[in-house]
Amino acid sequence: MLKNCVLLLVLSSFIFACKKQKSHDAFSFEKGNFITYLENKKDSSVFYRVDNLQIEAYRNKVDTFDIKWKNKFEFHLKKQRPITKLDSTTFVVKITKIKDNSYEFQAHYKNSNFKQKGSTYKLN
Repeated sequence: MLKNCVLLLVLSSFIFACKKQKSHDAFSFEKGNFITYLENKKDSSVFYRVDNLQIEAYRNKVDTFDIKWKNKFEFHLKKQRPITKLDSTTFVVKITKIKDNSYEFQAHYKNSNFKQKGSTYKLN
């Protein structure tokens, strides 16, 4: 069933990606279907955002996050059902560049030296 949900999410995302995209500002990334590529382009995840919720599929695992927008260029993610201490740590994402239907970001776990960069593309 989990595979079916992920497949449905991916397929609906690509169907909506075929529509003509318009210019975006940071707040146009608050809702919709997205795909994120990490800086090394080896890892990616797909996710859906609505209101204060993000549902993400990464490496055949689906997680649900609470999302809080701090301003138009920063948001915080926190897993709803953390299993480990790292899972319960807030993930801070800062949008560094916006272009058409995508944004580049830098992210880190709160109170950590871990850093991550990547790009996110809106699919609908």
